[in-house]
Amino acid sequence: MKPGHLFKRLFYGTTDRLLVQFVRYFFVGGFAFVVDFGLLYILTEYAGLHYLLSATLSFISGLLVNYVISCIWVFSNSKFKNRLVEFLFFASIGVVGLLLNDALIWLFTDCIGTHYMFSKIVAAAIVYLWNFFARKYLVFR
Repeated sequence: MKPGHLFKRLFYGTTDRLLVQFVRYFFVGGFAFVVDFGLLYILTEYAGLHYLLSATLSFISGLLVNYVISCIWVFSNSKFKNRLVEFLFFASIGVVGLLLNDALIWLFTDCIGTHYMFSKIVAAAIVYLWNFFARKYLVFR
């Protein structure tokens, strides 16, 4: 397969191929993580919010970014005809991810003693896997 053809398959058009969706979700998740991670730092360091409140608000922002881009680029075939119902399922998975995110950040920061930003990196890696597979199989075809 030519490199240009592989690039097109990975980044253009709709797809139902798991590997292509996983690669695309990696980029979407990466962008949502930058939003989440950046807001976590800004809200904690500059706005003076407690790191868990910052983590919750920044996670929700990342969730919204993730939803919009995932619907447009990663998963094109929803199981739902109603976008509101689809978003509620997507967000419900996100709420589980948020609880997991906050619990892991708290565990690594308060119990183990790592910096909250490092804790966020660990939590993000674990939550990423949960979010991808739950959304792939519960929300999209």
